[in-house]
Amino acid sequence: MYRTFQHYLAKELDAIRTAGLYKQERIIRTAQEAEIRVNEGEEVVNFCANNYLGLSNHPRLIKAAQKAMETHGYGMSSVRFICGTQDLHKRLEAAISEYFRTEDTILYAACFDANGGLFEPLFSEEDAILSDALNHASIIDGIRLSKAKRYRYANADMRELEGCLQAAQGQRYRIVATDGVFSMDGNVAPMDRICELAEQYDALVMVDESHSAGVVGATGHGVAELFGLYGRIDLFTGTLGKSFGGALGGFTTGRQEIIDLLRQRSRPYLFSNSLPPAIVGAGIEAFGILKESPALHDQLMENVAYFLDRMQAAGFDIKPTRSAICAVMLYDAPLSQEFARRMQQEGIYVTGFYYPVVPEGQARIRVQLSAAHRKAHLDQAVAAFVKTGKALKVI
Repeated sequence: MYRTFQHYLAKELDAIRTAGLYKQERIIRTAQEAEIRVNEGEEVVNFCANNYLGLSNHPRLIKAAQKAMETHGYGMSSVRFICGTQDLHKRLEAAISEYFRTEDTILYAACFDANGGLFEPLFSEEDAILSDALNHASIIDGIRLSKAKRYRYANADMRELEGCLQAAQGQRYRIVATDGVFSMDGNVAPMDRICELAEQYDALVMVDESHSAGVVGATGHGVAELFGLYGRIDLFTGTLGKSFGGALGGFTTGRQEIIDLLRQRSRPYLFSNSLPPAIVGAGIEAFGILKESPALHDQLMENVAYFLDRMQAAGFDIKPTRSAICAVMLYDAPLSQEFARRMQQEGIYVTGFYYPVVPEGQARIRVQLSAAHRKAHLDQAVAAFVKTGKALKVI
């Protein structure tokens, strides 16, 4: 059988290469931070990590991880409900709840698991899930695992969402599911209008804060802070792998009874090993740093404003953004790969995004700003964009 299947796989891979869509993994030989070393020692400035607050190699997190291993060991060798829950897990859940002003939190191995394990335990064929068209793949897959009726509305289109809510009035329970910041474009979901419509049509609200927590809002506490919606959003999911340290781990935080039921029925929680002590200890420290001061968030926002102003003045086509994501639109997949290759030659590490990660004809360079970037890094990046953009006739 495999000979036949192998032929099919080879054809598929050749087609991906021919279309200019084949993804190559690049090797980093240092810790994840603003300046990294790749390949055989090439030094570059990193603009494609989700290291929004610059915590991925923070000495306090490293020390906290080491201390947690010394006191609590390396791994749990168990799921939470058998013998995999440590006091550290409860402390991290409490820190997340405090950060988001929610009643309780449940930890997962990743936000993909949090979203994958969210809908099926809570909703049945009697219910409805209303999902933004640009939601992350993990939300889409989580919804597919549920038997609930599915409604899909165009990205941030409140007229379409209202139509879906009207059509869903025959279902028992309804929930609107959306990303807080859409990872490919950088736009923020209109959570104020979503909550208004949800209240008008008697629906719950869930938001994935993976790219918004630590970034949007006056002090970076996410969409509830940005729009003044504390108490009106029922569920948040998120990750420890971006703003909050950059390692591993996800969570769902929200209303008490929902979290309680997820502990009883959410399959990725019930059947996956507990997060290891090092990850949990560092996570606790990350939230401790953010509680002390909003300085990292302030630096991030300063960097974002400076970079966007320079790039727009240079004439680049950039999608509107209120986040730390800057989508430099190129539209052509092979062009985006060539652009990224030349940028690396200029000492700037970026990635071209193209189908199926983004819709066909919407290829781009996604730049992700960090609090760890200095002004010199930003100036170097803008200069490289201008040089490459002119060489490839983009500007």
